[in-house]
Amino acid sequence: MPPMGPRGRGMEKSKPKNTKAVIARLFKYVEKYKIHIIFAMICLVIHTLASLAGSYLLRPIINEYIIEGAGLEKLAGLGMGLMVLGGIYIVNVITTYLQSKLMVIVSQNSLEAIRNDLFVKTQKLPVRYFDANTTGDLMSRFTNDVDNIGMMLDNSLVSLVQGFLQLVGTLIMMIYTNVWLTLITIFFVPVFAKVGATIGNRSRKYYREQQKALGALNGYIEESVNGQKVVKVFNHEDECIEEFSALNQDLRDKQVGAQFFGGIMGPIMGNLSKISYALTAMVGGVLCALGRFDVGGLTVFVNYSNQFSFPIMNLANQVTMIFSALAGAERVFEMMDQEPEHLKIASPEPMDHIEGHVELKNVTFGYNPDKVILKNINVEAKPGQKIAFVGSTGAGKTTITNLLNRFYDIQEGEILIDGVEVKKYDGEELRRNIAMVLQDTHLFTGTVKENILFGRMDATDEEVEQAVRTASAHSFIMRLDKGYDTMLEGDGANLSQGQRQLLNIARAAISKAPILVLDEATSSVDTRTERHIEHGMERLMKNRTTFVIAHRLSTVRNADLICVLEAGEIIERGTHEELLAMKGRYYELYTGVKELD
Repeated sequence: MPPMGPRGRGMEKSKPKNTKAVIARLFKYVEKYKIHIIFAMICLVIHTLASLAGSYLLRPIINEYIIEGAGLEKLAGLGMGLMVLGGIYIVNVITTYLQSKLMVIVSQNSLEAIRNDLFVKTQKLPVRYFDANTTGDLMSRFTNDVDNIGMMLDNSLVSLVQGFLQLVGTLIMMIYTNVWLTLITIFFVPVFAKVGATIGNRSRKYYREQQKALGALNGYIEESVNGQKVVKVFNHEDECIEEFSALNQDLRDKQVGAQFFGGIMGPIMGNLSKISYALTAMVGGVLCALGRFDVGGLTVFVNYSNQFSFPIMNLANQVTMIFSALAGAERVFEMMDQEPEHLKIASPEPMDHIEGHVELKNVTFGYNPDKVILKNINVEAKPGQKIAFVGSTGAGKTTITNLLNRFYDIQEGEILIDGVEVKKYDGEELRRNIAMVLQDTHLFTGTVKENILFGRMDATDEEVEQAVRTASAHSFIMRLDKGYDTMLEGDGANLSQGQRQLLNIARAAISKAPILVLDEATSSVDTRTERHIEHGMERLMKNRTTFVIAHRLSTVRNADLICVLEAGEIIERGTHEELLAMKGRYYELYTGVKELD
């Protein structure tokens, strides 16, 4: 049985993309820098012509100044020929430097644009996408996949163009030098092409699978590192090692296939090239012996023969980079092509003066259409009221709050705010009018003050302090080294869990949102801290429509309405006293453990 957990995610076999379409899409990022590319191509043309001319100069130098004997006149001619040859090589060095510099600029600017587009798309993706994909796999697309694309743009793009120019130019010079020897070299071209295509197809398949396996491994590592405390508490180290080993072995197998087929391309092409070289030299030597060809011409032709196979060899040596980059580009574009949230509408209803009258009418919802989570939910919250949801884990409490924010859209029914269906509001405005304090705290890298301002960036210092005092967090903040300017480390690792939650509550307090959602907001703090912030929470909820999800039933006793959920349905509703009088499920929960299982 395969290990559970993240191994099952990120390893699904996706449909293969159209390679031509992926390449064309990459070139859309590159073509923005046409001037740089044009100058780089000019440098490549000059470099190719200089290389061909430099090679051909060997023919007269050998025939006229070496074979025919020495002498002062011959020596002077030899020196002049070598000087011209040296000048040509200097031109080669300069053009190579310029084209390399220009293409680095093109590739890095293109990578910046790809990363920007990918991150922008990430911000527009719905919550359900992040629920279905591991963080490690998504991060792998930003790092490994994008880096592979960059390596290809830095090297392979130039190599392809240079290879084409060199192939055409070398073929012309070979024909000019000796037609019969050219036929021998051309004979091996379809052999090169067939072998290269066969190995390349196999290599591409393995590289695509390698990138997926790498994403899955990164996802597992990320989850394991973040959950180390849980792993150690439950002595799950051996199981984690076993699951990691399985993922690592899977990646190894994929890499062995990818590296093998990518690695054998060069040696196979090299040996084929040596066979072509040997036949050319043998036939050319016979022609020279028969007086049908000159030694200088044979030397030049053999040099051209090597140059002719070099572009194919170069492509073979870079096949690893090319197919790895294309596989990475497929994954990057796959993420870019995900359907974004459609929260913008043509003529949204204004939300300038929301009172906070919320209604859920006959709401039915399931994360998957085949599995219904909420069934025919009906709840009305009048402005300023406090509505509480209680029930067993998995009853659908948090799902209701996700629907208010339109993290997910319902399949049936309506959700109304001030009598208007939420889909008729602009999505950003809707979420600006709903503040949330979640069970899972998340703080960003930055100061305490900057994290609180995340709730409303235009708040003044006075409003920040007022929000902090509302959340009863001022005293502990002032005990920090730099108070409000204290830098938070690693999601607030230098704070206690309760302190992190207090900052999240302050972040919600600074918001002017008329609707407030508290999803297990006090579950992460101890009873003493909970009592300490009780009055602050009351101030926070004042004049706001509040939805509370709580395990501790003592926190919802003063709610205007308590809804008891079981299996996605509201089975009881009423005030604390009314529900106790019913002696139903709420009574069992309250008088039993007083805290939900």
